[in-house]
Amino acid sequence: MTARIYRPAPNAMQSGRGKSKEWVLVYEPAAPREIEPLMGYTSTVDTRAQIRLTFETLAEAEAYAHRNGIAYQVMPEHKSTVKRSSYSDNFRSDRKTPWTH
Repeated sequence: MTARIYRPAPNAMQSGRGKSKEWVLVYEPAAPREIEPLMGYTSTVDTRAQIRLTFETLAEAEAYAHRNGIAYQVMPEHKSTVKRSSYSDNFRSDRKTPWTH
């Protein structure tokens, strides 16, 4: 069973950096999800799908995978493409685009 090690992207709904500074190790699904016929919920028999480990550095995540014999793949980091600005910038007099309502 393989695992993915990645650094999550910042939340698009907030301006903070939140949980985007830690590295995450998650297992790839071993079995597909199935729809439960009685209630219609999706379920899986793979218990490793519930595991999400967080580490402060990439080296710690790789060391954990080596210690436990887990095959892993490191995903590249997400780079922010949006320039963050403050709320008050919306009301500046020297805006490049005019204010429209």
